[in-house]
Amino acid sequence: MKGLLQSLGALVRRRRLALAAGLAFAAAALTAGQGLASGAAGDVLGLRLGGDAQRTRIVLDLDRRAEGRVVEDGRSGRLVLDLSGVTPPSRIDGRGRGLVRDYAVTGRGATARVEIALTGAVEVERRFLLPPGDGVTHYRYVVDVRANGRAVAAEAPARAARAPARAERPLVVIDAGHGGRDPGALGAHARESDITLAAARELAQILERTGRYRVRLTRSDNTYVDLYRRVAIARQADADLFISLHADAGSDPATRGASVYTLSEQGAGRAVREFTGRDDWHRELHLPGRDPSVDRILLDITQRTTQNRSARFARSLLGEIERVDHPLLRRSHRDAGLAVLLAPDVPAVLLEMGFITNPEDERALTDARQRRRLMEAVSRGIDRYFAGGGDIQLAANAPSAGSP
Repeated sequence: MKGLLQSLGALVRRRRLALAAGLAFAAAALTAGQGLASGAAGDVLGLRLGGDAQRTRIVLDLDRRAEGRVVEDGRSGRLVLDLSGVTPPSRIDGRGRGLVRDYAVTGRGATARVEIALTGAVEVERRFLLPPGDGVTHYRYVVDVRANGRAVAAEAPARAARAPARAERPLVVIDAGHGGRDPGALGAHARESDITLAAARELAQILERTGRYRVRLTRSDNTYVDLYRRVAIARQADADLFISLHADAGSDPATRGASVYTLSEQGAGRAVREFTGRDDWHRELHLPGRDPSVDRILLDITQRTTQNRSARFARSLLGEIERVDHPLLRRSHRDAGLAVLLAPDVPAVLLEMGFITNPEDERALTDARQRRRLMEAVSRGIDRYFAGGGDIQLAANAPSAGSP
C-alpha cells in the first residue's frame, strides 16, 4: 500500500485538490464497463467515456507513459489535448456520451492529438495519469470535465480548427488576520488587526492591477470572521491559493523579522480527522463514497499534495521578501497546526509580516510606503508560485516552529 501511495503521489499534476481526489472516481469509472473504441495495435489503445450531461470522464488507454498538454480547454465547445510520446495505430473516432458529442484521436509525429467536440461549454476539473495496477496492465490518461452552464451556439466538429480559449485566471484569497472583537497583538502604537487589513487591501490592489488574478478578501473591514469560516470561504470559492496575513508578537522587544508558516504533520492529521468527521466529506472532494478506505487514502494523497504546494509557495514568498531586504527570522519557514491552514485541498500559508512588539518592525508595518513594498514582494512571490507550474516539488522536511 505504501508503494501505491508513493507512485500515485509522484504522478499528481497541476490542479490543487481534484488531481488526487479524482483517483477514486477513476477507479470506479474504469471498471464500470463503459464503451471502448480501440485500434489493433499502437501506443494509444483506445478511448472510453463515462458520466452524464453534468460531468463526463474521458479515459485514454495507453501502453506506455505519456505527458498531456491542453491545447483548447473546452470553454468554446471543443477540447483538444496533445499526448506526447504516444500515437494511435490509426485514426480512432466515435460518437460520444454525456458532455461529449464525438471524438477523434490522430497521430502527429510522436504525439497523439485528441480532438473532442462537446455538447456545450465545459471546464476541465482534473486530469492525471494512472500507472498500471489493481489488475489493469496499461496506463490510463484521465480527463474529467463538467458543464459550466454556458451553451455553445453551433456544433463544434472534432475536426474543426479553432484558436485556444484563454484559461480562467487563478483565484487568490487574502485573509487579513484578526478583526472586530479580536484585535490581535498590540504594539506601542498599533493593533495587529488594523495592520493586517491595510496590508490585505494593498496586496489585493496590487494583484488586481496585474490582470493575472482574481482576488477575494475574507474581510474588507474591521469585522470578526471565525477562523473556520475563513477556510470555508477559500474552499467554497474554489481558491487556487490562500494567504493569511499577521503581525507577530514576542516577549523580547529585540526579536524582529518575518516568517511563513505551512501546515505541520500533526496539523495535517488533525485536518483529516476533522474533515472525515462530516457525513458528506467525500462529496466535498467529489469522491464516490463507495469504499471508505479508498476515499480515506485519496484524502491523504490530496492533503499531501496540498502540503507540497503550500511549501513551494512558502519558498517563493520568502525568496522575494528576502530580495527587498525585509528582515526575516533565522528560521523563517516554520510549520504549525494553525486553523487557517487546515483546508485539505487549498494551498495555504500564514505570513507573519514582522513583530509588532519590535519598534523597527512596527514602524515598517505602519508606514504605508514600506508596507506596500513588502506587499509588492508578496505579489512577486505569488507570480513565481504560479509561474513554476509543472511537477509538484516535494517538501517532506519543512522546518519546525521554534525560537528565532
